[in-house]
Amino acid sequence: MKLKTILTTAAIALGLATTAMAQDPTKVGFVYVGPVGDGGWTYEHNQARLAVEEEFGDKVETVFVESVPEGPDAERVMTQMALDGADLIFTTSFGYMDPTINVAKKFPDVKFEHATGYKRADNVSTYGARFYEGRAVQGHIAGSMTESNTVGYIGSYPIPEVIRGINSAFIHARKANPDVEFKIVWAYTWFDPAKEADAAKVLIEQGADVILQHTDSTAPHAAAQNAGGVITFGQASDMAEYKPKPRVSSIIDNWAPYYIERTRAVMEGTWESTDTWDGIGAGMVEIGEITDAVPEDVKAEALALKDRIGSGEYHPFTGPINKQDGSEWLAEGETAEDGTLLGMDFYVEGITGKIPQ
Repeated sequence: MKLKTILTTAAIALGLATTAMAQDPTKVGFVYVGPVGDGGWTYEHNQARLAVEEEFGDKVETVFVESVPEGPDAERVMTQMALDGADLIFTTSFGYMDPTINVAKKFPDVKFEHATGYKRADNVSTYGARFYEGRAVQGHIAGSMTESNTVGYIGSYPIPEVIRGINSAFIHARKANPDVEFKIVWAYTWFDPAKEADAAKVLIEQGADVILQHTDSTAPHAAAQNAGGVITFGQASDMAEYKPKPRVSSIIDNWAPYYIERTRAVMEGTWESTDTWDGIGAGMVEIGEITDAVPEDVKAEALALKDRIGSGEYHPFTGPINKQDGSEWLAEGETAEDGTLLGMDFYVEGITGKIPQ
């Protein structure tokens, strides 16, 4: 009887332990390059994290570290997350690519998702959005509305993602207005309000009455507002506090559906290493409200362009398009291949200046 009691007690204990293990929440970590209050890139990633919590409730636990520099410190943060029991880690900036790969090798049972990169492994997926599709819409509005024919563009780093956006915006600004010129200032930061504000001021002093940005703060909007007569576009999030002007529209990164889907895959044991690059059609890139500061005909044209891109009827990189040196890149009716776009390291014809090395 005593043996039976012991065995029964052990079985109950084992069952309780198994139940407790089964109920352990899936732990999901997020590594952010900026603060969650940046109003742009990191803000939207954090909104997606909150959407994961809302979707799964107590079945998930999320953690995040914000303002993590790209480089060795990122590797340290990822390592600590993995040691702390994370099942899935989203690393949300291009410069986290090598640190993600390095840490993933040390923790083969942890799943990693790296944003905007191109290096994968059995436990590392890559994902990104076709921001260049939104840049095409912004470019049309910019080219249609500029009175000085000078559009300013604040670049973060001279990587393919940013170069693609500049080219797409320029192509469609030129289609709307053949006289438009782009002036580009490189801020060499994703998030630094002071540097971004200074870049906007320089561009405005050079005659730009439209400012586009591939940096994460709202500082360029404040600079444009103070200058008067300058329009801007939200980057990564709506930046709606500057509506209806200077901010006349925006590109919004909608990461929530992807984050929920990938978290569910980990929970269900179906996660596999994949590469995802979605745009307007899939809803990963959204166009924020085009305000009444934009003329009705321009707004209608921009929305029609958005719909054509979203349906797949039109590709923003459709020939004829030449490279900056005048050599042919895309023939009439030819569209760019993803491989070329992902590695884009050249300006298109008409853009002045050189890409920094």
